[in-house]
Amino acid sequence: MSSMWIKDNRNFERPCMITCALSGVVANREQCPAIPYTPEEYAAEAKRAYEAGASVAHIHARTREGLPSYEVEDYKNIYDAVTDVCPIIINFSTGAINVTTQQKIAHIQAIKPPIGALNMGSMNYAKYNPGKKRFVFEFVFPNPFSEIMQIVQAMNGVQTKPELECFDIGHVGNSFPLIDMGLLQPPFQYSLIMGVLGGIPPTVSNLIAMVDLLKPDSDWEVIGISLDQWRMVAAAIALGGNIRVGLEDNFYLQAGVMAKSNGDLVDKAARMVRDQGREVATVEECRQRLNLVNR
Repeated sequence: MSSMWIKDNRNFERPCMITCALSGVVANREQCPAIPYTPEEYAAEAKRAYEAGASVAHIHARTREGLPSYEVEDYKNIYDAVTDVCPIIINFSTGAINVTTQQKIAHIQAIKPPIGALNMGSMNYAKYNPGKKRFVFEFVFPNPFSEIMQIVQAMNGVQTKPELECFDIGHVGNSFPLIDMGLLQPPFQYSLIMGVLGGIPPTVSNLIAMVDLLKPDSDWEVIGISLDQWRMVAAAIALGGNIRVGLEDNFYLQAGVMAKSNGDLVDKAARMVRDQGREVATVEECRQRLNLVNR
């Protein structure tokens, strides 16, 4: 029996942590009517996700009109609204382009969420339409080591757990110098994002390759984009990992069937976890496994 199977078999016995990414930053209600804009709508969506089995809510802030926001006030209003209605763990994004590093970390420093997303490398980021033979959009997503370290230090300063977002296999390797310098402390939390054009393609063999690279004392989840989400969720559950679903990543329960809420997506994911013989992790189990300090 290989050491890899022993590692996976051990993790398979652990409950599966489900994160729900409530809204993202690009999509709008013309594409999916369930996307929340206001704090009250974020709260309602977070509660639906929590009641369906999610223990973590990943949040990009928006204005009440639905525009992307990096303002502390908007994050604070959403944080207060969500935590008033359910005990779900809050994970704030720091991913953005064309904003300063200070704008990326101001809400982390002010609100001190339990978890903060940390993008682990620069990349091309695009969407391609094969029918029209053109790119829908394309840009460069810069995340240099100098800025990554500054964001980590800001998170460490307020005891926010970094969630290491890896869009490609090299991004996993980018975490190793930070571990060596002591900027990242175990247990390490990785998100393996698969299916963004410019990042790693969403295949089971690629997922296994990324998982094989992880350091001991790592907990990981898969993030699959669009309908590839469900295939990658199934693979991650089978490999003993954790999963993320939500309207940031995918609108559809199956081809042609759009979710009416984030809760619909989490409900399907939780059923998939149980169908494979695993349990869905509770909020408190997640807090203990990730050694979270902030509430």
